[in-house]
Amino acid sequence: MLSTQPITTSINTLRMFKTSNEFSLYIEQVVNQKRITHMDAILEYCKENYLEPEDIAKLVNKSLKEKVALNMQELNYLPKKAQLDV
Repeated sequence: MLSTQPITTSINTLRMFKTSNEFSLYIEQVVNQKRITHMDAILEYCKENYLEPEDIAKLVNKSLKEKVALNMQELNYLPKKAQLDV
């Protein structure tokens, strides 16, 4: 006998960003909410939306790139650059 209950599925909706600034703001929100690094937030977005990081490369603006680089330097994945004390 067939069940008459409706079938529900959870579908991840892919957020469409018009500009790289919108994407950057979204990533900043995720970073602040979940207290994770910018790279982790980007990779989490890719995982949730079944995307490869190369697919969203055009959405990563200069500011976001700098924040990812800074996070990687703090975690010793990239060499640290000299900074002036101002």
